[in-house]
Amino acid sequence: MLVQVNWTNNRYDYVNDYMLDSLIEAGVVARFLRSTGWVIVGIDPIRSPKQPNTYTGPERRIFGECSAK
Repeated sequence: MLVQVNWTNNRYDYVNDYMLDSLIEAGVVARFLRSTGWVIVGIDPIRSPKQPNTYTGPERRIFGECSAK
């Protein structure tokens, strides 16, 4: 699906939806059009990238045992 974007140089274009996240992260998109209206990058809420599982604490899960009787 194509998404209309307004670049930071104030030009308008259409990009594939799968490219939008990387373009926003690169800082080249000023705003983009949703079905509800224009979203301003840095002001309006947008999805944040998925955080990798970075838990570094001790392993507390028990595998192979069942405590239910």
